[in-house]
Amino acid sequence: MDSFRLRNAIIRRNGQGAGMSLRLQIVAFTLARLVLNTGHRMIYPFLPTIARGLGVPLETAALAVTARAALGLVSPLFGSLADLRGRRVAMIVGLGLFGVGMALIAVWPTYPALVIGLLLASAAKLIFDPAMQAYVGDRVPYARRGRALAFTELSWSFAFLLGMPLVGWLIARSGSWLAPFPWLAGLAFLAGAGLYRVIPSDGPAPGARVSLVAGAQLIRQHPAALAALAAALLIGLANEAVFIVYGAWMEDAFGLKVAALGLASAVIGLAELGGEGTVAALVDRIGKRRAVVLGTLGNAVMAILLPVVGFSVSGALAGLFVFFLTFEFALVSLIPLMTELVPGARATLMAGNVAVFSVGRMLGALLGPVLFSYGLAANGIAAAIMNVAAVIAVMLFVKHE
Repeated sequence: MDSFRLRNAIIRRNGQGAGMSLRLQIVAFTLARLVLNTGHRMIYPFLPTIARGLGVPLETAALAVTARAALGLVSPLFGSLADLRGRRVAMIVGLGLFGVGMALIAVWPTYPALVIGLLLASAAKLIFDPAMQAYVGDRVPYARRGRALAFTELSWSFAFLLGMPLVGWLIARSGSWLAPFPWLAGLAFLAGAGLYRVIPSDGPAPGARVSLVAGAQLIRQHPAALAALAAALLIGLANEAVFIVYGAWMEDAFGLKVAALGLASAVIGLAELGGEGTVAALVDRIGKRRAVVLGTLGNAVMAILLPVVGFSVSGALAGLFVFFLTFEFALVSLIPLMTELVPGARATLMAGNVAVFSVGRMLGALLGPVLFSYGLAANGIAAAIMNVAAVIAVMLFVKHE
């Protein structure tokens, strides 16, 4: 606790800046994350194009994505950098790694470069996101923190709704799959320089530094933090158990092909945007804990109802919209709640959130196809059970805001 007080004293000494300055920083964070998230999300729709450009089978290219996802399991190793060296240093290092990864692919367009570049980009996101969330947690009062963090989360949906069309346009205009990578590298370096200008130095004094081991020990001493991590794992598992099979479900049920499935993806992107916007509008008013519970219960109900409302294409799309909106609402509401559970190890806990969510995604990806062999109802029931378990964990152990 003494080290946490010392860190806060350093923050106050360096100056939090006026409200306008903090708003500028949050906008800068959102734009920087838009670059990172565009680089992260573009791999999925454009993986076949990348595989053809490299002259490798799609399965081989997908292994690079699998390796990138596996890196999330050791997220605390990267995320704890912000507790040890300061938030600004971690964010700039993250953007620098991303820029190097994108530049490497651009100048050395080979499969090994793709693997290395994606791993660097993944490490960058694992460093940047917890550092940014911890920085907002340090400076924005808890009563207004949900709105601030939800605003930065808009970068996730906008990466899909805006970033993907731009990436597609660059590839089509140049005729090369490499076209987006120099742009992403340049924008990452530019964002790093911009954050260096707008973020004050916040490096902790030696006595205030929290190592990964010390941070993990702090987290283990807080049942509320452990319960929140368990909830994140369960929510991620529940969502992935449905997400992994929704395309197969719509194809089997309605005979939809690629173009129509693209419409479903657009619906999901709009649902993500709606969830983030709803959190920004409501979470600080109704309370973070209540928002997590309501969003997760809503997602549980929708998981069960999805096969019922999906009697037509329009019904299925509407059901998917509500399912992903409630998921995004629950997940984004959980972030500001977690930032206050262990203030002395904020970045380490937020990195732990990424790690357990990755585990949930992996388990859901394994479980979903098995359940789908019994019909979508089996996936929905399993997702509902996981969501209810997450709600129970939050209600039993996270007693206060």
